[in-house]
Amino acid sequence: MANSLNKVLLIGRVGNDPEIKQMQNGKSVARLSVATSETWKDKNTGERKEKTEWHRVVIFNEGLVSVVQKYLKKGAMVYIEGQLNTNKYTDSSGQEKYSTQIVLQGYNSTLTMLGSKSSSGSTENKIDNSQLPSDDMTDISEDPDDKVPF
Repeated sequence: MANSLNKVLLIGRVGNDPEIKQMQNGKSVARLSVATSETWKDKNTGERKEKTEWHRVVIFNEGLVSVVQKYLKKGAMVYIEGQLNTNKYTDSSGQEKYSTQIVLQGYNSTLTMLGSKSSSGSTENKIDNSQLPSDDMTDISEDPDDKVPF
């Protein structure tokens, strides 16, 4: 049993169209930014306030990269499960800096499209059904127990 857990869950909107790049090993990686917001009413002024956090998301999972490349656009609402990863680097002036991102890699990662904001303000999924697997069930008999082997 593990003594620790590194898991991030986010629901937010994609800030820009995702960036897809090829790594040296030929595999693709997707990078995107996701905004999460919270709103509250200021107790003193009664004014409505909002705070937005931006999260860098990097996707190495090939299946998810393919979905991101085909369907994910700026403004889409997404649910993401991944791991936090902090990288240390040295900038051009020689100063050490840190960059934290959410990584989706392997089987412990999830990306679910919850919908996207259209120009009319309504929420809708923009997946082209012609590219999805067919729901044709002509193969299945009327009684599902007919083919059960036990």
